[in-house]
Amino acid sequence: MAGYLIAETTKEEREQIVAESLGNIEASCDGCGPGLAEMYQPYIDGEKELREITMEFNARYVKGDDMPGRSGCMYH
Repeated sequence: MAGYLIAETTKEEREQIVAESLGNIEASCDGCGPGLAEMYQPYIDGEKELREITMEFNARYVKGDDMPGRSGCMYH
């Protein structure tokens, strides 16, 4: 396998990359395992690169003025 980019992998290789990266999610007790696996389905299907999925996931945690309930430090 040459790399992780969609153009460098087959669907089967991408499935293997995701499975190995997530480990045994079936045995997770916190209930987030299946949702995490679903998050990477666009990569497996060749629709989005891993980088795009990670950036979208991280964007949910970016603090900004336009986010309700995030007005800054209350100790100012």
